[in-house]
Amino acid sequence: MKRIVLGTAGHIDHGKTSLIKALTGVNTDRLKEEQLRGITIELGFTALELPSGLRLGVVDVPGHEKFVKNMVAGATGIDIVVLVIAADEGVMPQTREHMEICTLLGVRHGFVALTKIDMVDEEFLELAMEDVKDFLAGTFLEDAPIIPVSSVTGEGIEAFLATLDTLAAKVPSREPAGLFRLPVDRVFTMKGFGTVITGTLSGGRVRVGDPVMLYPSGLTSKVRGIQVHNTAVEEALVGQRTAINFQGLEKSAVERGEVISSPGALVTSFMVDVSLHYLPSNKKAAKNRTRMRFHTGTSEVLGVLVLLDRDEIEPGQTAPAQLRLDTPVALVKDDRYVLRSYSPVRTIGGGKVLNPIPPKHKRHRPEVIKALAVLQDGTPEQVVARLLADADVKGVSFSHLRLMTNLPDKTLQQVLQQLMTRRTALVIDREAQIYLHGDTFERLKQQCREALDKYHRDNPLKAGMPKEELKGRFPRGARTKLFTLVLNQMVKDGSLVVEEEAVRLADHRVSLAADQTVLQARFLDAYRRGGLQPPYFKELYSDAGVPANQAKDVLQLLVNAGELVKVKEDLYFERRAIDALKARLVDFLKANGEISTPQFKEMTGVSRKYLIPLAEYFDSRNVTIRIGDIRKLRRAG
Repeated sequence: MKRIVLGTAGHIDHGKTSLIKALTGVNTDRLKEEQLRGITIELGFTALELPSGLRLGVVDVPGHEKFVKNMVAGATGIDIVVLVIAADEGVMPQTREHMEICTLLGVRHGFVALTKIDMVDEEFLELAMEDVKDFLAGTFLEDAPIIPVSSVTGEGIEAFLATLDTLAAKVPSREPAGLFRLPVDRVFTMKGFGTVITGTLSGGRVRVGDPVMLYPSGLTSKVRGIQVHNTAVEEALVGQRTAINFQGLEKSAVERGEVISSPGALVTSFMVDVSLHYLPSNKKAAKNRTRMRFHTGTSEVLGVLVLLDRDEIEPGQTAPAQLRLDTPVALVKDDRYVLRSYSPVRTIGGGKVLNPIPPKHKRHRPEVIKALAVLQDGTPEQVVARLLADADVKGVSFSHLRLMTNLPDKTLQQVLQQLMTRRTALVIDREAQIYLHGDTFERLKQQCREALDKYHRDNPLKAGMPKEELKGRFPRGARTKLFTLVLNQMVKDGSLVVEEEAVRLADHRVSLAADQTVLQARFLDAYRRGGLQPPYFKELYSDAGVPANQAKDVLQLLVNAGELVKVKEDLYFERRAIDALKARLVDFLKANGEISTPQFKEMTGVSRKYLIPLAEYFDSRNVTIRIGDIRKLRRAG
């Protein structure tokens, strides 16, 4: 069954609450002050069953200009608005302001209840009808029915219900596939139940037992019970007026304007990027950095309007803007909002949220304006691609994309799959569900190629760049998994080779100059002649009269080629000498079970400065294991 919320709108004392009472039998003015003064101050709630059997949630809003912020809170989340206009007074200031608010909040279904017809004659009623039609021209209610009704005599009530039933059948159903969110519009304590929070579910679903978080405070709790239309249920869905009883949550900890959602599902921000429609009814332009009141969901937050592409906005214009707020909010893309002036207070504009968690923008930046235009008018694929491009090497998580697109999970997954098929997007961390733009990935590959090419030119005798050094040249903010993914992809496509801890371009070859070839042969001959008592490298290159860095490059080539073995810093042995010693050592240990340091000295015939490094080398290579003053065979060589 459809889940529809009906909301009232209209000037004070035009009979909104009386109409709801005539329809439902419930007086939604529950406060003593409201009943004494005869005006609605707070939001009122009830339910209405239509002739078709469809049950609607009903929100009755105050009409007094001092309580417009409460009206905005109530109008958020309604599907059908009944604009209540008294026949004896006609269109009044709050009639116009409420109509503007409903338009800004994206309400698209509704009709007019022309009330108090028992107080006017036929001729006056006809004039009132014409007045209302003129007012509705050009609005979303231009072609909507106007139902004359009297809450006193009951005249027109039947026609009202029939009209509402017909309209409700045309309102599209809302799928509970998005994020669970409930803007709080009322908090109270009920004996035997504890803290109860009410609101209209603006997205998703919530079940008894679900863990929840309050935004922006960050308080957590668990759903203890749920009621919809005063009936206990196990689950509430998007579009339903809902009362939720929470476990261990104090009434004083919750305020109207906060949002209930799943833990970690939303992100709070002091800034919001928006598309601002500045109402034609404004008498003058609004300048950059105007102080204003930001209404979204059920909250009112003070802040500053920053115009991004102009210095002031004229009545009737629409422009991209950033709202910088005094307190944080938790929103998603496409949430509707209303702006009201700081003082005197009146509705001046509103529109849609484009980016709920933006960085602080500098003004008059074409790239910022272009990105916001995509967020406003782009297809889901274009929006996601833009978000991936803006994220650069950091990538974007699936949960972040959910906030930034307001798409149901299934739809967002389909969009990402389409982008990955076109290689516009790729997954860089499957566990954390992090996505990267394909162009960013290709740029990183090109930066790797350029870094390695420069390294090869600067170090022609080195086989490759140390992997950690290349990683250090990756852009800040890039994940280790991304670095590994780039390297693996470049190895796979044949453009790069990884050899142990060194990385080189596939076409890189070490080429020795004539003098370097002579030096290489000289070094190798010295180590071969030295056997198990070779010269220390410092002595070798000093005798050769060559710079240390040039000598080290040549030496490393001999190590890479397997001709020499590095035993410790500055001490190298010819490979054949080491292999022969290893064979003798293994044979001895197999025959005797263990070897002492004096026995190893006798075997090698070398001094202590070679003996200890050699013994420790075989330990490090898992040939031997030291136990006290002796060594044993760790494994067969």
